[in-house]
Amino acid sequence: MRTRIVTEPRFGSETTALLARLGPASPIRDYGTLLAARAEPADLALAGHPDPAVRVVDLYLPARHGPVGVRWYRRRAAASPGPVLLWLHGGGFIGGAAADIDHVCCGLAHHAGLTVVSLDYRLAPEHAYPAALLDTCDALHWLADHGAAIGGDGRVAAGGQSAGAALVAGACLLARDHHLPSAAYQVLCYPVLDFGQDTESARLFDGEFHTIKPGWAEDRYLAGQPVTAYAAPLRAASLAGLPPALVIGAGRDPLRDDARAYAARMDADGVDVTHVEYDATMHAFLNFCGVLSAGDHAIELIAAKLAARFASPPGL
Repeated sequence: MRTRIVTEPRFGSETTALLARLGPASPIRDYGTLLAARAEPADLALAGHPDPAVRVVDLYLPARHGPVGVRWYRRRAAASPGPVLLWLHGGGFIGGAAADIDHVCCGLAHHAGLTVVSLDYRLAPEHAYPAALLDTCDALHWLADHGAAIGGDGRVAAGGQSAGAALVAGACLLARDHHLPSAAYQVLCYPVLDFGQDTESARLFDGEFHTIKPGWAEDRYLAGQPVTAYAAPLRAASLAGLPPALVIGAGRDPLRDDARAYAARMDADGVDVTHVEYDATMHAFLNFCGVLSAGDHAIELIAAKLAARFASPPGL
């Protein structure tokens, strides 16, 4: 397995400053607090600004339970069809929105030359598991079959951040097991891959920015259902046959060891995987590109990987 540790002195100092500014982690414990959090718009000074060279349009894609919202990003100068990247925001399966990560998706569209489709999947508790997973699978299926309608050429990659990365990983497992359309490549940024972990990184960093201890959000998402590998991909018996992957971890994240373990298991099961870890950087760092330089570094790295993956024309 190819593993790269990205270390720059400013990553640690920037992370420490942001954590001090944000204060201690405050997990959501009731519905009213969740609704208030959802209503709060992203702070562009923290998140980073959209790129004016990228066109952004809000659309709907058909899905089995009704239309699902997406935000579409493409370089204004782009003319011919090309690969499509399905991207999913984080938010613990209960929060977050496509609008929160305009800077990320603009950056990926600009640097990789792809059409990016950011999915506003259904959230718990209104829509418990597997609603968001089904939205992800339906979006992959539609983009594979009808992506030409939005500038695609039939090639589809998928990626996401935190909970969004978990949904991509779960969708790829489900597609493999049920012979459904899948991604040609997957990008998993600090993914949520299990529940109730007792790892070194969980013991060291739980409570820094967020907590992974079982609580209100997890209970509302799973809603008492058995935890299968599609909800917790680390529990899959085998990862063989999955699409090639880029797994990105954060060195100061309670989920750091999950990213390491998933990448190692992919490698052991014969999947072409690259693992990159941003040392001294916190969970969700891509949401804070305005103040965490690791964010833009990662956007450019992901874009370069995708551009290389899709360098050849379709069918070659």
